Amino acid sequence: MIVTVGSRNFEIAESEFQFSAVRSRGPGGQNVNKVSSAAQLHWAYLSSPGLSESQKKILKTKLKNHINVKDEIYLRSDAYRDFPRNREECIQKLQEMIEKALHKPKPRKKTKPTKASQRKRVESKKRKGQLKSSRGKVSYDG
Repeated sequence: MIVTVGSRNFEIAESEFQFSAVRSRGPGGQNVNKVSSAAQLHWAYLSSPGLSESQKKILKTKLKNHINVKDEIYLRSDAYRDFPRNREECIQKLQEMIEKALHKPKPRKKTKPTKASQRKRVESKKRKGQLKSSRGKVSYDG
């Protein structure tokens, strides 16, 4: 599996993944009780040579809801009615999760407002203030 983060590619061997077939959830008639078509993926990411130590730390914090007590990333897929497609779905989910977790957003460049926008803001505040002050009590001095 190749994970792309920004312009860099990381290679993770599929032999690092352990798959098991389990029974699916939900409706499906008698077949759902007989056939183990759902796929479970377990990946010991801490022993993966494809990731650096800093990347492993990032994954540990950002994917903590998918990490079990054995420090394995755990995923399950039962979207399809056959095991090979669910297995591919697990790999696809994992790839997306890793890419999202390791993605660094571009830093925001601080900008100053232009003189014209500052003037426009102050003028609109003055207009609003005048409008609100005109809503006050009317005095009948005669």
